[in-house]
Amino acid sequence: MPTVHAMRAGLVQRWSAAVSKLPGALVCGVIALAATFVSEHYGGPQLLYALLMGLAFHLSMDNAQVRRGVEFCGRSVLRLGVALLGVRITLHEVFALGAATALTLVSAVALTLACGLALAHRMKRPREEGLLSGGAVAICGASAALAIASVLPKTAENERFTLLAVVGVTVLSTVSMVLYPFALQMLGLSQTQSGIFLGGTIHALPACW
Repeated sequence: MPTVHAMRAGLVQRWSAAVSKLPGALVCGVIALAATFVSEHYGGPQLLYALLMGLAFHLSMDNAQVRRGVEFCGRSVLRLGVALLGVRITLHEVFALGAATALTLVSAVALTLACGLALAHRMKRPREEGLLSGGAVAICGASAALAIASVLPKTAENERFTLLAVVGVTVLSTVSMVLYPFALQMLGLSQTQSGIFLGGTIHALPACW
């Protein structure tokens, strides 16, 4: 059994590791609060504001103390946030869709991921880019892109492509929110059909969360 001294040393080590992440976590928290404030008072996607503010504060990553906290938020906190988004969907809501609708959406996700990988292969791009862009389009937009990027190799090329994917999927989702309802009305689809289509194609933008 571990001695009292060893347990105390372990607790001190964990406490020191947690404290070392605090400056970077505070920076991320301030950016998140600022993006939320701007989105709520002036409109627009919260995630896009956070992305632009994060770019403005990117130089702070040169500080080792800040970098540890930012990297922690970009991995563990981001994964927790994506998991909490999934928890919002209850089993009752899933069953209410019906087996046919659920199967259609699952098939669409799988097909979109496959298309992303196939296009990356066709265009002679890294497989990671196909997976990231396909996942962003297929699942939940920018949140999926960031979650996938957190488990990909940390290279400058992957970071640049992640930024491109996040901005691209956010802009396209915003445009589709405006255009799709008019297009569906012109097609004469029912409310149920329109809801299934919109829910399966438009990603959950922060402005709508």
